[in-house]
Amino acid sequence: MTLRDLVYSAYERRLAAKLAGKPVPRHVGVMCDGNRRWAREMGYVDPNDGHRVGAAKIKHVLEWCDQANIGHVTLYLLATDNLRRPASELDPLLQIIEDLVIELAEEGNPWRLRMVGALDLLPAQTATALKAAEERTQERAGGAQVNIAVGYGGRREIADAVRSLLYEHAAAGGTIEELAEVLDVEHISEHLYTRGQPDPDLVIRTSGEQRLSGFLLWQSAHSEFYFCDANWPDFRHVDFLRALRSYASRQRRYGV
Repeated sequence: MTLRDLVYSAYERRLAAKLAGKPVPRHVGVMCDGNRRWAREMGYVDPNDGHRVGAAKIKHVLEWCDQANIGHVTLYLLATDNLRRPASELDPLLQIIEDLVIELAEEGNPWRLRMVGALDLLPAQTATALKAAEERTQERAGGAQVNIAVGYGGRREIADAVRSLLYEHAAAGGTIEELAEVLDVEHISEHLYTRGQPDPDLVIRTSGEQRLSGFLLWQSAHSEFYFCDANWPDFRHVDFLRALRSYASRQRRYGV
């Protein structure tokens, strides 16, 4: 072990010790950004080399979340806007995501998976594989519940929630006027992709970008945000602990 490794390990232990007894987010949203940028900076020609290294990081981050007793994690892996990328990049990226989800669903892993996004926008083979992985994990309770945001867009999610609510109300024989009289935010929340889960307390974005890019637009109304300069493949345990430290130091007022 090098001197640098020793210093890093000591700093990591000190960060973890300072978090003892501090508030921990129930739900963390993670925007896994900067894979392509990392690939370019590392000299790779194929941007999907960055996505492959980034996918390998996911399992480590989920293990860190379990160690911190974080019950829900939402991973932003592919936005609806990303579906416009050329097939030469999109097709390998979809395969990387598919392989990752299948790996997370393997026996021995503790995570319960939920796919959140418009799977109907994905190739049928990919959508089928993702749903099958979700179904294989439905009885798990030993680790975090992990939302895999693929083909996800916050505006699309809200539109889908309203559409689902309208269909449900119509099926019960109600009128639009009756729905308008009673409609509130809870009605819409009950039809979101993340229904039944707490809203994210903390949203982490890597790569230095400081915007939501359509991620959990409804659910993040009161979230705390942590922006990390590291590209996703370079995101370290100390970066994760720093995000938790930042969250623990904040006074959450919820507008009060």
